[in-house]
Amino acid sequence: MKTTFVENPFLILIVDDEEFIRMQLRLALKREGYQIAEAQNGREALSLCQQLHPDIILLDAIMPDMDGFECCTQLQSLEFSQDIPVLMITGLDDQESVDKAFEVGAIDFVTKPIHWPVLRQRVKRLISQSQLQKLLQSANQELQRLVTIDQLTQVANRRRFEEYLNQEWQRMAREKLPISLIIGDVDFFKKYNDTYGHQLGDRCLQQVAQSIKNTIKRPADLVARYGGEEFAVILPNTEFEGSIILGRSICSVVRKLAIPHCNSPVGPYVTISAGVATLIPTPSSDWQKLIVLADKALYQAKTAGRDRVKYIPVGNSEL
Repeated sequence: MKTTFVENPFLILIVDDEEFIRMQLRLALKREGYQIAEAQNGREALSLCQQLHPDIILLDAIMPDMDGFECCTQLQSLEFSQDIPVLMITGLDDQESVDKAFEVGAIDFVTKPIHWPVLRQRVKRLISQSQLQKLLQSANQELQRLVTIDQLTQVANRRRFEEYLNQEWQRMAREKLPISLIIGDVDFFKKYNDTYGHQLGDRCLQQVAQSIKNTIKRPADLVARYGGEEFAVILPNTEFEGSIILGRSICSVVRKLAIPHCNSPVGPYVTISAGVATLIPTPSSDWQKLIVLADKALYQAKTAGRDRVKYIPVGNSEL
């Protein structure tokens, strides 16, 4: 293996068992300003690809041990390499070999002896297409993020909340595990807005949302803005004891923010009330029932004096 780097953002991995061919390709492509990495067989190519993540792979079709067709098949099956364009280089120009190259995932091919102007243009085109594809994927990911995130608080929005609750409800039903839901409501938030104005009201919601988000530790748990000054936390595979502890932690961290609220009947600072419900879903049950129960528990927390947690452990969702 031999690897050479020059100043250029694009890296090409050359895979060929013939050292002379690799040298020709290396010299020609270095003149175009590309970074070059080389592998002399398919297995080495797979290893280098995982390490370096090249922008394009020039792959010889005929090699000992693992030929280019098998190597390309494996590249397409691996997550780290399936989006890297492969340009097959082959001494075979029969229809069967050409068809096979495309079947295993090659984007294009050139035949030996290599016609350098053709190779140069095809490499340039494939890299350009690959970069455009990456930009489109990035834009789509950002769009997906925007449609699932509440823009004010930067936690999940109501749409994402309902999608995720339905998804996890079905998963817990299959696995026969409990799922818990916390719904929290900032106490006397209308009075806060009336007293301090909507700009500080928005800032208050942002601080509360961030404090709740920081309290949640597991990747599977989801914090969402449920609506207005209400927040929700979905807790898959969580018994009601654990969700109560978390609910109390949320009340505590919001209290410790010490956001002044001079017109709150609860105390001098912003507080939050929370309702907790836990169910074990069944295939025929509806996740809306969990919301109803958590809302009922939230109502109990408010009527009991606010700045506290109330819970309704029911168990099986068909009860």
